[in-house]
Amino acid sequence: MISLSVDLGTRTYPIHIGHGILGDAALYAPLIKGRRVAVVTNDIVGPLYAQPVCAALERAGAAPLVIELPDGEAHKNAQTLDRIYAGLLSAQCDRKTVLVALGGGVVGDMTGFAAATYMRGIDFIQIPTTLLAQVDSSVGGKTGINHPLGKNMIGAFHQPRAVIADLAALDTLPPRELSAGLAEVVKHGMIADREFFDWCEANVQALCARAPEAVLHAVRRSCEIKAAVVHADEREGGVRAHLNFGHTFGHAIEAGLGFGTWLHGEAVGAGMVIAARLSERLGYLSAVDADRIEALVAACGLPIAAPSLGVARFLELMAIDKKNEGGDIRYIVLHGLGQAAIEAVPQAVVRDCLAALGQAA
Repeated sequence: MISLSVDLGTRTYPIHIGHGILGDAALYAPLIKGRRVAVVTNDIVGPLYAQPVCAALERAGAAPLVIELPDGEAHKNAQTLDRIYAGLLSAQCDRKTVLVALGGGVVGDMTGFAAATYMRGIDFIQIPTTLLAQVDSSVGGKTGINHPLGKNMIGAFHQPRAVIADLAALDTLPPRELSAGLAEVVKHGMIADREFFDWCEANVQALCARAPEAVLHAVRRSCEIKAAVVHADEREGGVRAHLNFGHTFGHAIEAGLGFGTWLHGEAVGAGMVIAARLSERLGYLSAVDADRIEALVAACGLPIAAPSLGVARFLELMAIDKKNEGGDIRYIVLHGLGQAAIEAVPQAVVRDCLAALGQAA
């Protein structure tokens, strides 16, 4: 097992990465305040992993209950969130209750938001079971739900007490979900570490084949990069926004198609290609490097072309984005591989870029 840490002073917490660790009672024991622990999962992950997690919690001295949610981004909303609150209230959970998020990014985001708001804030633990959640959404304390008008527009910053990333859980991950997670892996190289980008290019086939050493390195390096960014900018006042490379376009794709039609990582994959081409159009990124990004996204098994929403609809959807200030859309662009920046790009340039990529005017 490898252990990293997210350095946030008195709120510093560990990221444990290894095989077969979600059943290790010793990892939970220091995190339990009282007897009650609520494991929040979904109807896909729960039947696979809820029992060994609950058994480990019992060995650690807890009395766990399970709250099972429907699976998928389409259910990341206020109605599903209320099911968590109802489960906690029905069990008379108090301020010492610890929530455990057992699942992918949707479960993690909703469980974290419930923890941030139940009795004005209780502790939670992340047990991410998808690659995307292990390398991205479980680390950093972003929590929230979607609204029909925008993704993740309702939420809170609430850091977990620990992240327990069991790589064995990836064995049951469908290929499409694995590819979606690779979007966030390669993104870290694009925005912050050119050497890691080069490594991803050289090892993408091994990653797609789930080669253990390659997956371990990808998860570890991704968590190291994200932990450093969160340490520097916990609440996204500056450099943390770089992690949203491709996400402004990606979120528009998700909302435009209807949440859950494309996986988040699929939308981000196509969004990163658009962002790379926008960076090229602005003169910041060479055509060679933009081509390399597109080729790597494709090699991960991700779409490189956005669905046909139309330029006007893209701009309308992107106007509802957390990175916007005073009505101006700010984009994450690349000034070279491993060099991200935040730019307010003229709308005419964005229009031309989208049109050049096949979006109808």
